[in-house]
Amino acid sequence: MSIRNLMVGLLVAGLLVAQEPQKQPEASSQPDQSDLIFRQENLFVIAPVTVRDTKGNIVSGLTPLDFELYDNGKPQKITEDVASHPISMVVAVQSSANMEKLLPGIRKIGSLFSQLVLGETGEISVLSFDHRVQTMTEFTSDPDKISDAFKKIKSGSSPSHLNDAAMQGVNMLRRRDKTRRRILMLISETRDNGSQMSVRDVLTEAEFRDIAVYAIEVSHLLTSLTSHPDPPRPSGIPPEARALPAGVIGTQTTDAQGQVCCTPAMGDWSPIFKEIFTAVKAIFISNPQEVYTKFTGGREYSYKTQKGLEQAVADIGEEIHSQYLLTYLPNNADEPGYHEIEVKVLKPGLKVTTRPGYWTAAKPQ
Repeated sequence: MSIRNLMVGLLVAGLLVAQEPQKQPEASSQPDQSDLIFRQENLFVIAPVTVRDTKGNIVSGLTPLDFELYDNGKPQKITEDVASHPISMVVAVQSSANMEKLLPGIRKIGSLFSQLVLGETGEISVLSFDHRVQTMTEFTSDPDKISDAFKKIKSGSSPSHLNDAAMQGVNMLRRRDKTRRRILMLISETRDNGSQMSVRDVLTEAEFRDIAVYAIEVSHLLTSLTSHPDPPRPSGIPPEARALPAGVIGTQTTDAQGQVCCTPAMGDWSPIFKEIFTAVKAIFISNPQEVYTKFTGGREYSYKTQKGLEQAVADIGEEIHSQYLLTYLPNNADEPGYHEIEVKVLKPGLKVTTRPGYWTAAKPQ
């Protein structure tokens, strides 16, 4: 074959290839991740609703026709989500030094979570916190591991980083499947001592992630009376400046006696007065537990005895499993920002509790 014929052949072959329709790249079977997240979080809104009568008893047997729901003041068409939503829960237990006498009772309640709270497909992770936040167990459904996690909690240092523990719990829960009901439970005093995270940091993240916060309050007064008192400070008055009875010589023994001469025989009651003062301040400054539970649709409980603690766990389990999951597709989803939720029950004498609202982003143009 001559060079000329070879060149002509190559030219014709090139023209034929150029005329073939170009094969388009196959569309990815995976949707854009940002779009997926946006659509999942903004299609439907779930409002867990608890209904109680005038005596505080939980009311069951209602239907969506017994409720009215408003989103930013606009009435919504609601249904009841009867699908199974398994529970993912993080329990954060305060383990600071002043909890030493109370922790033995808390260590006993691990088995109650498997029996009364989680249900058949629930899972739990247990944290303890003082100045650190420690994981006693990762998420598990094993009753033995749950009980062991509570038994491993030991008292530690004086600080109590409540907000830091709450944020770690929220971060753990936000990584669980969104089809699960995500719940954070705090067993602690209502105050925070030394956290890096603020209440606003934790609350914002919990609201965006649809995490409900429940709290079992440990009484400040109880921890004050059961904790070891700090050693007395040395007197600022030097021994030689103290007035002593005639004929008595100042010694180490008489100096020590002088420091404790005025202590009441029944013990030091100053913690009681301190806690009364703290309670008065709490009227004007919301405690973290109150803020978290109020704005995420959870609830605060308190206890004074072991039986009261066990009853609080049982009550939380009953509430979680008795809630109506009202679901709706917002007819005002194009309104960015905070959406306020209001639920009314169309029967007299009943009180409704639900999450106060949710955040949404503006739809992309």
